[in-house]
Formats: sequence, C-alpha cells, structure tokens
Amino acid sequence: MTRRSVCVYCGSREGHNPAYSEAAHLLGQAIGHQGWRLVYGGGRVGLMGIVADAVLAAGGKVLGVIPDSLMRREVGHAGLTELVVVQTMHERKQRMAEAADAFVALPGGIGTLEELFEVWTWQHLGYHHKPVALLNVAGFYQPLLQFMAHTQAAGFVSAEQMAVLQSHDSVESLVGTLAGLWGNQNSAPAQGTDFTRI
Repeated sequence: MTRRSVCVYCGSREGHNPAYSEAAHLLGQAIGHQGWRLVYGGGRVGLMGIVADAVLAAGGKVLGVIPDSLMRREVGHAGLTELVVVQTMHERKQRMAEAADAFVALPGGIGTLEELFEVWTWQHLGYHHKPVALLNVAGFYQPLLQFMAHTQAAGFVSAEQMAVLQSHDSVESLVGTLAGLWGNQNSAPAQGTDFTRI
C-alpha cells in the first residue's frame, strides 16, 4: 500500500499561545502514528520544526522542501527523511503540492496564509481534488472564517467554494476525517498532479 502524505503549512515562529506548539506536536505525532508522511517547508524552527520532530519521533517519514535562499533564515532541518533544496518559492510550493494527498494549515503568518489560499483556489479550479483543511487551534482562524463568510455574503465567494475548506478544532477531528476518507477510498494516492500548468 502506498503511503499517504499530508502537507502541513505553518509558522516558522511558535506564536505566543502555547496551544499552537502543542497542536503542532500532536498533529506530527498523529501523522507518524498513522503511518503517513509529512510534507512541509523544511525548516527546523517554529511550528515547522515542532511538527517535523514529532513525526520523526513517532517513527514517521518527513519530506522537507526549502529554497536555498531560506536555508539560513529558516534553518533547514538536517534530520529529515528527505530534504530537497530548490531555487525558488514557486518550485517549493509545486514540489510540496505534487507530493501531498491533503493540505492542512496550522497557525502561521503571511506565508502560511498565502499557501493555504493558493491550494484552496487550485482545488476550486479543478487542478486537484485533495482535502484542504484548517486546524483552528484556540480559535486562531476564527477571524479568517468570519471574513470569508463576509466575502460570501458580499457575493464574491460561493457556498461551494466555502464548502471546500474544512475547519477542525482538534487534531483528533482532523486526523479522524482524513483517516475515514482515505480508509474508504480504493484509489491510489493522488500523486502526479501537474502543478506546472497552474
């Protein structure tokens, strides 16, 4: 059976609320225990490092993808199963998207939000059919969800587009949803999507 891969977008900082770090650790631990692979941005600092270390400690596999220019800033994680160094952010995001079977956003900053909205848009446009989810730790994403409800009420986002984005308040809910989805699928993981045409 081919290993499923979960792409996690998250901050290269830990944030002020300890709940963010705890959720990153729990998510990484769950990914490892499920036998899934983590795909992420390749850093060893902030929530990025916490989730990767937790997967590895649980016996899981981790693929990190990091641009050469960010190796120093985000401190590339030398202990991963595989660390791929690329030249541009576009290549980074492409490699991560192609390797993933689902996308999850933990708390993070503008980079996390940019990556989230990109894969959400790609899903809406039909470039992939992979789950896109928020881990709404301690209500972190609640203001964003409220704003998106505002954009829907204003006529710029449809109910179908909103339905694409899952929101989970706990790691258990998120992992249980993915496990149930993949456990009921007979098809192979959705690898090989051609994100170069986007």
